Amino acid sequence: MTTIQINPERLLSFISEMAKIGATKNGGCNRQALTDEDRIGRELFLNWCYAIGGVSRLDSMGNLFVKFEGRDSTLLPILMGSHLDTQPSGGKFDGVYGVLAALEVMYTLHDQNKSLLNPVEIVVWSNEEGSRFSPAMSGSGVFSGKLKQTDIYKSVDDEGTSYFDALKTSAQLGNELCQAFPFSASLELHIEQGPILEAKEKSIGIVTGVQGMNWYQITLSGETTHAGPTPMSMRKDPVQGLMTLLPKMYAKVAEYGEQARITIGKLTTIPSSTNTVPEHVIFSLDLRHPTQEVLNKMSAEVLALCNHISPVLSSKVEVLWQSPAVEFDPRCIDVVRKASSQLNMDSMPIVSGAGHDSVYLSSLGPTGMIFVPCKDGISHNEKEHVEPEHLVSGANVLLHSLILLSEEKEQ
Repeated sequence: MTTIQINPERLLSFISEMAKIGATKNGGCNRQALTDEDRIGRELFLNWCYAIGGVSRLDSMGNLFVKFEGRDSTLLPILMGSHLDTQPSGGKFDGVYGVLAALEVMYTLHDQNKSLLNPVEIVVWSNEEGSRFSPAMSGSGVFSGKLKQTDIYKSVDDEGTSYFDALKTSAQLGNELCQAFPFSASLELHIEQGPILEAKEKSIGIVTGVQGMNWYQITLSGETTHAGPTPMSMRKDPVQGLMTLLPKMYAKVAEYGEQARITIGKLTTIPSSTNTVPEHVIFSLDLRHPTQEVLNKMSAEVLALCNHISPVLSSKVEVLWQSPAVEFDPRCIDVVRKASSQLNMDSMPIVSGAGHDSVYLSSLGPTGMIFVPCKDGISHNEKEHVEPEHLVSGANVLLHSLILLSEEKEQ
């Protein structure tokens, strides 16, 4: 079984050709969801699929499915894929690698004249990044029933274009209703987007689950006044409140150990004037942990700190988004482990720190993920880089994981 290997040159060619669409001057990609670049990238991908007999369909959220028949058409399909959309200054590999490696897997099976028992569908999920339309992972979110299509259709980008209008103008509005269908299993190959595999000198990450994530917007309110005449001791300054709050928040999260995460990504003062004490400070709060019970407890304690800052200030907490911690299917984890072992790959179990479409897929059927290391853990950045040997290793593990999943039916 391990004699079958993907074609490295073809895989790297797929990636380099796709990277030309929306290429940025610093070596990255800007191919945001439902843009002309996104459409052109999908057309290139489809041309490659059609050359080996793939049959495509498009749903009402812009999710793209390409089916390859198996020996038994009555069996449920095995899904592979990720996304082709990028950040505005993204890299060549985030999401894209998972789609094109799945394509290379099907090319390899075609070259070997090897048909699997199950049908296989390569999926390109729409608007995974969420850089143009909020929220992220909206295509898979609606597919899973966790998000409402009517809500996503109303989402607008910075230019005021709605998701629905962008679907039409980019020719990505399909006739098929976006809704879940049964599948045998789902596999997603992705770059790690973190530094752990590289630091541990491992070529494969066997993803056991995804961190739970809670996003909040916190507003601290005081009283606006002139910066000159008002003594410091008499101010109702939310910035002062923030300065006392932040160390307490970071210290509280640190109590939960190395797996806990806190990020303050956005910070705004209103009014925003050099010589005025602001009335409001608004900041984002991102809390993460791989165990849901721990995340719930940690979040409650951090939010309690936000609600008890100062007697002269008030606070407001808004929930922006919550993604529960996910544990992937033991069977899918096991086939990735077996495939890595058969191929003599240095591997390790790992929990994903970022959200992926597989989070939503895992609520519908058996789901697993495979990670490969990226240089310095850098992603969502034009400097994003993956060594060719790791790209090839991940694709080979995907190939043999797929074969193992399909051959289970014959045993």
